[in-house]
Amino acid sequence: MKKKLQHNRIIISGGGTGGHVFPAISIANALKSKRQELDILFVGAEGKLEMEKVPEAGYPIEGLPVTGLYRGFSLKNIFFLINLFRSLIIAGKIINKFQPSVVVGVGGYASAPVLWQAGKKGVPVLIQEQNSFAGMTNKLLGKRAEKICVAYEGMEKYFPEKKVILTGNPVRQDLDQLEKKNREAMKYFGLEKGPETVLVLGGSGGAKTINESIMSRVGRIKNENIQIIWQTGKFYQQKAEEALSPGGADNIKIFPFIDRMDLAYSAANVIISRAGAGTISELYIVGKPVLLVPSPNVADDHQTKNAQVLAEKNAAIMVKDNEARETLLDVVLELSADKEKKESLSVNIRKMAVRNSADLIAEEVLKLMKVN
Repeated sequence: MKKKLQHNRIIISGGGTGGHVFPAISIANALKSKRQELDILFVGAEGKLEMEKVPEAGYPIEGLPVTGLYRGFSLKNIFFLINLFRSLIIAGKIINKFQPSVVVGVGGYASAPVLWQAGKKGVPVLIQEQNSFAGMTNKLLGKRAEKICVAYEGMEKYFPEKKVILTGNPVRQDLDQLEKKNREAMKYFGLEKGPETVLVLGGSGGAKTINESIMSRVGRIKNENIQIIWQTGKFYQQKAEEALSPGGADNIKIFPFIDRMDLAYSAANVIISRAGAGTISELYIVGKPVLLVPSPNVADDHQTKNAQVLAEKNAAIMVKDNEARETLLDVVLELSADKEKKESLSVNIRKMAVRNSADLIAEEVLKLMKVN
């Protein structure tokens, strides 16, 4: 029996990384711009990025004790199961209390228990599948979802075709007209005019392989005609600073986290990044030459599949994680010096952009509300 639902209430669930959190906030902002009276509640994972960034964006959030599943046999998976069970109970209580008319899942640890309970209680569910390859969890949840908003063509092989809508992935809302911000960006990061600027990203948590690829080549980078904006992640900040400490390097700027990504993108001539779906969708809009180093430590190896889609269309260069420590710097230096290749990559990656994704998803959410 369906619960009596509140027609101005929406739950958005998921997170864990910036690739999930910032698109979720973009969807919430798009919803509020269309219906100011909407009451939006986020549900995330305790201790993760969303517990900080969502309140900063002006939205309330509830936390679940859910964690990730460890690969292979691990006693830690006993705690995973305990926390999953606890999260299912808490998610059910949140839905009972808040009584949303729609629940939106954006991926990440907290999505599964919330979407499962919503479907069980008869609350319409919309899934936002970011990747070019659907994981087991979303394929299972997709059977209960009313709508599945996807970022890549051909996702009907994972979900019922009648439910699938191509919307692209939402991105931060300050990525247009980046060229106008270049002077501000150069000043913000303390950069010089002339050298190629390389932006190094590893996601909000940092990336071990990418960071080590830079740390091990600091001596060489000092003598190259490039300058680097390096987002290390908080965990790797100290190691990165130690790698620079023997004599420093004026052409390497270290940041544990970059708050002004619009300025970082504006300053960059070349970008090195992991291949998370949210980041890739931003890179479509940014339109700069990109080197992708997919993380092998994600479910179903979906980052490699994401990167391959771009590489096959000559929209990015893919460097395998197990080769990056040896080859990444050589590849970026070669690309930085190749004007024709950079232009080709920029043109092709821009063709893949969907600029109004958050609005498209918000419209689908509102349609589900009207159905009720």
